[in-house]
Amino acid sequence: MREIAAGLAAWDRAGARYALATVVSVSGSAPRAPGSAMAVAEDGAALGSVSGGCVEGAVYELCREVLTTGVAVRESFGYSDDSALAAGLPCGGTIEVFVQPQPPRHVVEAVAGSAPVAVAHLLEGSGATIAVGPGDVRGTAGSARIDAVVAGEARAMLDSGASGIRSLRCHPGTDVFIASYAAPPRLLVFGATDHAQAVASIGKYLGCRVTVCDARAVFATTARFPDVDEVVAAWPHRYLASTATDARTLVVVLTHDPKFDVPLLEVALRLPVAYVGAMGSRRTHDERLDRLREAGLTDRELARLHSPIGLDLGARTPEETAVAIAAEVVALRRGGTGLPLRHTTGPLHHDTRTSPVTT
Repeated sequence: MREIAAGLAAWDRAGARYALATVVSVSGSAPRAPGSAMAVAEDGAALGSVSGGCVEGAVYELCREVLTTGVAVRESFGYSDDSALAAGLPCGGTIEVFVQPQPPRHVVEAVAGSAPVAVAHLLEGSGATIAVGPGDVRGTAGSARIDAVVAGEARAMLDSGASGIRSLRCHPGTDVFIASYAAPPRLLVFGATDHAQAVASIGKYLGCRVTVCDARAVFATTARFPDVDEVVAAWPHRYLASTATDARTLVVVLTHDPKFDVPLLEVALRLPVAYVGAMGSRRTHDERLDRLREAGLTDRELARLHSPIGLDLGARTPEETAVAIAAEVVALRRGGTGLPLRHTTGPLHHDTRTSPVTT
């Protein structure tokens, strides 16, 4: 929903009526993750997607129906269902969609912001929508008891970045879908090189908050990196030791210069970040490992280093190298093998029921 929240806020400001469809569960080879959303306005305009094209037409008509009746609808589309075949869901998966009248404006505004927020959709009864942040609650289900339970559940899921359907223990038979919208993961790119420009660009495309850092102020400039969130002229290891990181942070080292790499990786490999990759040839990598061992890093810490960086795509240009690096990051985050899909078996999409929502 976050990817269309700005558009929904614009519709609210213009006084437009609309219905909102949200994917609340998926199984098998479904094309979109829980939390994916599509909205249809009274004039027929549409925003977003719930299936990447497979069942858009059917969900569009459901939204039009809800606009007319004002009553929320919960419906599934699966490969074995006649409705799925008619709607065009041949991929073998199942998606469950909740379509509701437009949520309160203050809920949309909360999602449109950049702060972490969990959005709870009651799937029965009123179909109320509640936005829960770390320190506030916007919206109500009409019951203080239900509100308190939903807020507690939503905060727990937001803390872990999880999304999914939960049953309310205080109200048996009532389900709530909670979508967590965490702050974007950080991508820290060290080395203001031409490769850094390409990596930063693809990092933004993947939804990261991107920082480029280099000790050489002449290269670390916003003129060279106009689209990133932050450009820092500082010694890389000092900056990394002082900036905020978490379990989703990605560290990409492109300097391939020992005076920068070794102290930087000494810090990076001891932080609980998601990914640490370093550019360099196999010879450079072996020499770098020797220096890091001399600096006191253990084999377990060194095993976290992805170097030479990226998947084997035969990349040569900075742009191709950036794609190889991004592919390795995506495979790591989503549990992919990095193999061509025609050489694998099983579901095309890995289980995302507890993954952070990024849409």
